[in-house]
Amino acid sequence: MSLPTLAPIPELYVSYESAQKLKAEAGNLPSWDMTPRQICDLELLMNGGFNPLKGFMSEADYDSVVSTMRTASGALFPIPITLDVNEKFAESIEPGQDIALRDQEGVILAILSVTDKWLPNKALEAEKVFGADDLAHPAVNYLHNQAGRVYLGGPVTGIQQPVHYDFKGRRDTPNELRAFFRKMGWRKVVAFQTRNPLHRAHQELTFRAAREAQANLLIHPVVGMTKPGDVDHFTRVRCYEAVLDKYPQSTTTMSLLNLAMRMAGPREAVWHGIIRKNHGCTHFIVGRDHAGPGKNSAGQDFYGPYDAQTLFAEHAAEIGIEMVDFKHMVYVQEKAQYYPANEVPENTTVLDISGTELRRRLREGIDIPEWFSFPEVVAELRRTSPARAKQGFTVFFTGLSGSGKSTIANALMVKLMEMGGRPVTLLDGDVVRKHLSSELGFSKEHRDINIKRIGYVASEISKNGGIAICAPIAPYTATRRAVREMIEAFGAFIEVHVATSIEECERRDRKGLYKLAREGKIKEFTGISDPYEAPTKAELVVDTEGMDVDHCAHQVILKLESLGLIRG
Repeated sequence: MSLPTLAPIPELYVSYESAQKLKAEAGNLPSWDMTPRQICDLELLMNGGFNPLKGFMSEADYDSVVSTMRTASGALFPIPITLDVNEKFAESIEPGQDIALRDQEGVILAILSVTDKWLPNKALEAEKVFGADDLAHPAVNYLHNQAGRVYLGGPVTGIQQPVHYDFKGRRDTPNELRAFFRKMGWRKVVAFQTRNPLHRAHQELTFRAAREAQANLLIHPVVGMTKPGDVDHFTRVRCYEAVLDKYPQSTTTMSLLNLAMRMAGPREAVWHGIIRKNHGCTHFIVGRDHAGPGKNSAGQDFYGPYDAQTLFAEHAAEIGIEMVDFKHMVYVQEKAQYYPANEVPENTTVLDISGTELRRRLREGIDIPEWFSFPEVVAELRRTSPARAKQGFTVFFTGLSGSGKSTIANALMVKLMEMGGRPVTLLDGDVVRKHLSSELGFSKEHRDINIKRIGYVASEISKNGGIAICAPIAPYTATRRAVREMIEAFGAFIEVHVATSIEECERRDRKGLYKLAREGKIKEFTGISDPYEAPTKAELVVDTEGMDVDHCAHQVILKLESLGLIRG
């Protein structure tokens, strides 16, 4: 295979002088404040990581990529890179206009010359790119419930790189890595993509892959956006740094990749290959179920274990990068070393710890053996994910108005405070409206904003080791899911569906709200003129009909004990 030239690849940045001039002019342009995911995409567009793309895809490129994995000109590119915006902003923009793209602090990063504006068929995008229009897939959920409805496309003029205050010395553009490989005389480089901490099996696997390819090794972890629930990148990078000196010196380097993963399995693997080729690599390790998001709504894996390897192999020559199969490494007790699973000597004992088992051991404070991971890595993981009984968590009650949520929440709060050990905060719907959301009405949009504010506060409480108890109506599935994802980044989320019937809630009608709703004096009232989407997978369901409050609160306590969140 021919060596990559390691010559610089095209970037979309203009010179410093032009950038200063453009920045001044861009002050008068309409501007779009980018989301963290859009900033990840923009950074890799500008620095050449997404080469040959010259900006956000046009409608023709998008349609072609969705259906054929190629741009309109025929270049292989499996993932659509588009700028999604809300309808209100889209109405103010026409093709032919320039817009300033800003980060969340308002700093202008680039100018987009809009050539296309369109309403995408998101169901088709989900079906083609992710294999199914199934909300259990994090990227499909993002597409339908978080991304803007309108897409903008057009070339990008880069003014400055997004600012990163963390691990600056570990972040390299494609051209910086190419220059490093040139300087070191590295002709062959194997890239290892990871979004998890590295344990001994990974070290064995990567070391073996580099040796077999007679290549140097680039550990290239993703620190942009990974799967909801993954270990945060600060912890992961500290774990990677702890492992780096286990590799022979001057054979291995590590660089952080600010990529927003889509968890698109086979297509994602090809995309990762293109990105690594742009960074000057010659080989790429593709794992079993590479970038798979887990289970679909039917409880099956989204992708087959080897689908990614098959698709990658079909396109490897065109990408210009060789695939290295990820070998599943297991520890052989008698030999006290790792072997590929298919090369284990006969009559020996294989030891392995799955990701689920590792999480259980961390959660319950159980010993993690040294053959499995490095003590430095385990110490780092224990620091950021202490045993469950010491972590913060959120109990989220949902149910109709008058179902008894607030009453049970109050009883639960008192019981938890009686136990002591962690601060407890009750975020009741009415109280939050008074202090955080007094300007909001009761439209669907405003109710969503209110629930997300509650979720945000609860996530901060959970992150800092406290207990948050929330008791809003929260009628919509998508909003509850968004809150779950926000909180599960920091601690456990326990959804409690207070499933009291509407007849019983109406019979109680303490505040007289149902009567007013029936008379049409309250518009959009949940359960009467507006739907309540009952949870299908709540951690606990309680019905207050014929049950006293103390019993219901005790059910929650028992659930928390069974999950290891409080000590029995």
